[in-house]
Amino acid sequence: MRILVVGAGAIGGYFGGRLIEIGRAVTFLVRPKRAAELAKTGLVIKSRFGDVTLKAPPTIQASELHPDFDLILLSCKAYDLAAAVDSFTTAVGPDTVILPLLNGMRHLDLLDERFGAARVLGGQCLISAKLDDRGNILHLNDSHLLSFGEREGNRSPRIDAIAAEMGKAKFELRASSVILLEMWEKWVFLATLAGITCLMRSAIGDIAAAGGAHLALDLLEECRSIAASAGFAPRAEFLEQTRGFITAPGSLLTASMLRDIDDGAPIEADHIIGDLVRRGNRVLSADRSLLRLAYMHLKAYEYRRNREKAAAENASS
Repeated sequence: MRILVVGAGAIGGYFGGRLIEIGRAVTFLVRPKRAAELAKTGLVIKSRFGDVTLKAPPTIQASELHPDFDLILLSCKAYDLAAAVDSFTTAVGPDTVILPLLNGMRHLDLLDERFGAARVLGGQCLISAKLDDRGNILHLNDSHLLSFGEREGNRSPRIDAIAAEMGKAKFELRASSVILLEMWEKWVFLATLAGITCLMRSAIGDIAAAGGAHLALDLLEECRSIAASAGFAPRAEFLEQTRGFITAPGSLLTASMLRDIDDGAPIEADHIIGDLVRRGNRVLSADRSLLRLAYMHLKAYEYRRNREKAAAENASS
């Protein structure tokens, strides 16, 4: 099976690197700068599950692609999705399957429109990873799950083929019959965590210490109600676990979106929070929604960032 991994950042680099580690035919679609970096330093993964250094991993540029890949693993940031899709379109052949690992659901609409729903699987990953200053991939937690499946819930030959191809890699793999529900549950969790920690600019434990745990629970309920209205009511076990995570005293847990804000970086406000607000218009309060407030807070950050960026560019020109 020929696998194209779009990007060699923290997520794509981790799962793609683990597949190369066991001898799978993986090629990374990367920009010239990342290609040069990988050629010089290799792909380096540092993880409690085992470090790996892959010297000169296979890379390719968009202009060199041909429609001969069996599987495309897509793991870009949401704000890079349109450009990423344009970059790999020529790699999509008659039988190519696309497995996206983005958060939320908005990306499925774009991929369905561009390539047809029959080509696009459901997928998600549960991992915390980042690139360090040298471009090394740092695996930060104890989870490295990749789950995927047919969006209709059936077990198909292509699911079996992907499971067989990836099954021996050093990450947890799960072929799921309820992948859309899993994706919705992850979205509910991420929107709640990002919404409350970005709105309060604090970790979960600090919010709890300030007496704000009930706000996190209220935000979770808003997100839960939107998922339920879409036909994907989160399961009781998930909700119980999530309530514990978002109210835990002393917890240092924050969303990666808050870390991006602190770094002055772009964020996935529209994909993670905005799209949930849009889908929840029927169930959210018009004037007392924490989710709407969190989205407004994130958009204000984006407007300020764009204004300051434009001012800096004008000053330097």
